[in-house]
Amino acid sequence: MAEVLDEGPFFHGTIADLRVGDFLMAGRRSNYRPEVVMNHIYFTALVNGAGLAAEIAALIEGDTVPRVYLVEPTGAYENDPNVTDKKFPGNPTRSYRSSAPLRIVGEITDWPRLTPEALQMWRERLIALPSDERGEIIN
Repeated sequence: MAEVLDEGPFFHGTIADLRVGDFLMAGRRSNYRPEVVMNHIYFTALVNGAGLAAEIAALIEGDTVPRVYLVEPTGAYENDPNVTDKKFPGNPTRSYRSSAPLRIVGEITDWPRLTPEALQMWRERLIALPSDERGEIIN
């Protein structure tokens, strides 16, 4: 039997406009590095982490609405190697990935949004980095 990494609930931040019952699947382009097609779908047990991912995706994509969805994994998942043990031991961001789809079970509308100042800081950080230096993605 596989080890249960986290009981959830789980969240996914995106700019996609989805409905309850829809599925998020691997095989789409990265929100952060559009030249990379993702082999996994990423999610977190922290609503703020999903919110940050949605806000950054909206900054990169432009004129889109950041959204946070409550999701349910449909298959096995693992710690996200892009953050696990990178800066802190373990998985304090409670970030995971799966090659199996995630089912949308609801939309979170009251997640903490970034302030205009924080959004501007992220915008400046992203503009300052050439796309090939936005960080390696372990795919």
